Amino acid sequence: MRVSVFRKEHFNAAHKLHNPNWSKEKNEATFGKCNNEYYHGHNYDLHVKVTGEIDPETGYVCDMKVLSDLIKEHVIDKFDHKNLNLDTDEFKNLNPTAENMAVVIWNILKEKLDSKYDLMIRLYETERNYVEYDGK
Repeated sequence: MRVSVFRKEHFNAAHKLHNPNWSKEKNEATFGKCNNEYYHGHNYDLHVKVTGEIDPETGYVCDMKVLSDLIKEHVIDKFDHKNLNLDTDEFKNLNPTAENMAVVIWNILKEKLDSKYDLMIRLYETERNYVEYDGK
């Protein structure tokens, strides 16, 4: 019997969407306000979905406190109140779009979780715009 559990977190970060191989004009045309030379910020909502078998001894799919601690240590502490382009190794050479952020977060957490779990990341950049990534 496979069940999914969810953890919701929140962080704030600044970024600038930019392709260094493009002209200023092409970057502005493609990314619009998101290419602001002085960056801009978002209040991100992160939903982490972990799917697995219920442990017959604990009744848990996974210990939610452990999951919460993993997310805090490896995602929130790393990205919260940071300029993603300037302050993080993950986005020094990777455009910090919501799509790329979801993949990076998935990779970080997948490495820390037991391989018996399926993982899905849903990242809300705004209330109306979000992305999902499940490793496929």
